Amino acid sequence: MSGGWPVLSYERWSETCDTLHAHTQLLGKLAVALAPPEPQLQHAALRLTARGWETLPLPTPDRDGALVVALDLRAHEAVVEHSDVASRRVALVPDRPVADVTREVLSAVRTVAGPVEIDPTPQEVPWSAPLDEDREHARYDAEQVSSYFAAATRAALVLAAFRAPYRGRSTPVNAWWGSFDLAVSLFSGKPAEPPSHEFIMRNAMDAEEVAVGWWPGDANHHAAAFYAYAHPAREGFGEATLVPEAARWEPALGEYVLDWAQVCASPDPYRAGLEFARSAFHHACAVCEWDPALAESAESRPPPVA
Repeated sequence: MSGGWPVLSYERWSETCDTLHAHTQLLGKLAVALAPPEPQLQHAALRLTARGWETLPLPTPDRDGALVVALDLRAHEAVVEHSDVASRRVALVPDRPVADVTREVLSAVRTVAGPVEIDPTPQEVPWSAPLDEDREHARYDAEQVSSYFAAATRAALVLAAFRAPYRGRSTPVNAWWGSFDLAVSLFSGKPAEPPSHEFIMRNAMDAEEVAVGWWPGDANHHAAAFYAYAHPAREGFGEATLVPEAARWEPALGEYVLDWAQVCASPDPYRAGLEFARSAFHHACAVCEWDPALAESAESRPPPVA
């Protein structure tokens, strides 16, 4: 049953991971530039679809059509599509610098949609070269990308199933290009004090939430994993024993973590991921004193309308 759940080794694919991460940042920058602003920066989020990472339909600068930019991780191409104009494609190939891909994609965007300007400065990453000047990141191994996409797709299905019955406000499964993770956020309906006045924090974390997500590993945490956190986290949040047994509290992260390798090794990986998400949310609602009816709704009580 677990044959379709590929294990990821960050050490093995870290160079390709960073290159792909940089490419997603270009999509995010376009969303920031064109999408109408939403609470918690939802307008900047991308989606993981059946072909890869992509923007939602974005208004063109003249508001006379819609633009979608995607990373097709099956065909290994960046795709620029206009609702009224033929699409443009840019190959994602081994050893092609991020700078070259960025410039070609932006040229395609401007050809089909008109003048668009972005801030090319990368965000939430350890490197600082602007996207259109980044020649450090060039490694793109198609096989490694395919393994990542297979894993990410399965993780996204778990997250979507977890949020589906919730009767409070929630996000779809967002693909976040800053932290290169997938996540859903469930909100209590109450405001919260942001953890800092930094732009992202003060805009993205101004409401009570429980977030459950998945990342493919990074330089700080080499293992792909599901994670869960509460904001604001109350005293005792990190003291629970969650299910499955492999779930653990990571003090340095301030999050509960379930390593992807443990998920893949379980008899039913889908169930293991879903149990973790529900267990973390139930605990967070209890400790953070959320409305019990909201907590129950995440367990399909009452059930969704038939």
